[in-house]
Amino acid sequence: QQQTTSNKRPSNSAPPPTQLNKIKYSGGPQIVKKERRHSSSRFNLSKNRELQKLPALKDAPPHEREELFIQKLRQCCVLFDFISDPLSDLKFKEVKRAGLNEMVEYITHNRDVVTEAIYPEAVIMFSVNLFRTLPPSSNPTGAEFDPEEDEPTLEAAWPHLQLVYEFFLRFLESPDFQPNVAKKYIDQKFVLSLLDLFDSEDPRERDFLKTILHRIYGKFLGLRAYVRRQINNIFYRFIYETEHHNGIAELLEILGSIINGFALPLKEEHKMFLIRVLLPLHKVKSLSVYHPQLAYCVVQFLEKDSSLTEPVIVGLLKFWPKTHSPKEVMFLNELEEILDVIEPSEFVKVMEPLFRQLAKCVSSPHFQVAERALYYWNNEYIMSLISDNAAKILPIMFPALYKNSKSHWNKTIHGLIYNALKLFMEMNQKLFDDCTQQYKAEKWIKKNGLIRAIFLSYLLKSIVKMSSFSFISLRLPRNKQIHMHLALWLRVLDCNGISHCWNEGG
Repeated sequence: QQQTTSNKRPSNSAPPPTQLNKIKYSGGPQIVKKERRHSSSRFNLSKNRELQKLPALKDAPPHEREELFIQKLRQCCVLFDFISDPLSDLKFKEVKRAGLNEMVEYITHNRDVVTEAIYPEAVIMFSVNLFRTLPPSSNPTGAEFDPEEDEPTLEAAWPHLQLVYEFFLRFLESPDFQPNVAKKYIDQKFVLSLLDLFDSEDPRERDFLKTILHRIYGKFLGLRAYVRRQINNIFYRFIYETEHHNGIAELLEILGSIINGFALPLKEEHKMFLIRVLLPLHKVKSLSVYHPQLAYCVVQFLEKDSSLTEPVIVGLLKFWPKTHSPKEVMFLNELEEILDVIEPSEFVKVMEPLFRQLAKCVSSPHFQVAERALYYWNNEYIMSLISDNAAKILPIMFPALYKNSKSHWNKTIHGLIYNALKLFMEMNQKLFDDCTQQYKAEKWIKKNGLIRAIFLSYLLKSIVKMSSFSFISLRLPRNKQIHMHLALWLRVLDCNGISHCWNEGG
């Protein structure tokens, strides 16, 4: 067991990042892309939008800088129109943009500038600019968003929003930042408004939100339970009500880091989160958008507490896709990640239902599903687990492997199956031979229905006559064909652990 465990692959130490941009393809035929869509949230535009350019902070006398900083923060609370009339107020939009940019540089490169008076002003400026009603979804009930194919809807006011996010992030990360002072302003109401923004369709905004929420979670211990609870509520609504939310991948990425920091032993509420939230997330139709982050969270839990392995694998098998082959490949990917960290003692508990599902995958007419399942035989740690439990696993897998080695339409699958059978043969030659004989016997029985029926009828008649028995006597008619193939039947009895005695006299 020690040797087996040492072959485990190390899991990733950080959650997989969400993609900000589409993958750019080079070469090949030109891809026709949809025009990039812009939308704007429902901002309450300021009536007085004429901004006066203020002096630079670096040029102000030291004793006036705090007041000038506050003036600039208040000036940046003015909101502009970027969608219905994007060319309006260009001069004043530039004043705000320059002011935000200056404050980002100022707070990044100077010490002792985040004074107590700055906290409420910074939080108000952030809230006024960013806490707003998001635009309606561009595709609320249509096909799921595909980051590889679809262009996201971008926020038209991003030239200002980006700098507001940048400023607030630098504010939180400043060496001068004091959570005890900030907690009066960054409270539960603030966090709830922040979480609402995760449904933004703009991936750039969600990326900033992800980082900011992670910083808040790290610095405000009193808000941690509330953050987890509200994220749970978002997931519950997503799974059981809407099945539509743009920020699931980012929220899972945050949770991946949070789970990584859970203390042992795990609290019951954390285990319930795994069973009641993370596992049901596998059944949502848009799984492909957030699956890497979800799989990472699941594996983190299993590394923390191996006793959760059985309910997790049972849950995955429960939600296993029946007709969606790409989703089935995702499940196979995740299952291999789980097997990479599974303890041998936990593997024994789940191996039979697990390999029954793998046998179905190997038999799939969709070659990518069969191929992905057969790649398990290239995994050194999985093969060591199979080798230790070959007596249980080989009889489950053999029929699917043997049949598809001849009947599968894809030649690549033939080669992978040959490799799997070869490894099984090298693992335990006698067991392999027994499985071969049993398979041939069962195949012959299926082909020869009459003989099978005769045998079973005699067997059943004998059983009915006996209320309790330890030995059954069967008398078969003197039929040359039946006697010729009876050896195969006896082989079946052997393989199933049934004692028998054959009298050559018939």
